Amino acid sequence: MTYEFTPSGVCSRKMLIEVEDGIVRDLKVIGGCNGNLQGISALVKGMKIDDVIEKLDGLRCGGKNTSCPDQLAQALKEIAK
Repeated sequence: MTYEFTPSGVCSRKMLIEVEDGIVRDLKVIGGCNGNLQGISALVKGMKIDDVIEKLDGLRCGGKNTSCPDQLAQALKEIAK
């Protein structure tokens, strides 16, 4: 199933997250640092939701209280509920 998440406090504007049986199958991020987000997308594909959350939750970008990876973790927490 594909979920749409609107991040807050970061440059990216939308995350489209495909999850099947607790595994991230695909991630597309609109806006943000394109190269970095393509890299994150490639790395999380095939990972368990809980593993992605564990690795990315709480990461910060510059002086911000969040980051695109942290926002992905927040989205996956919602999906996992």
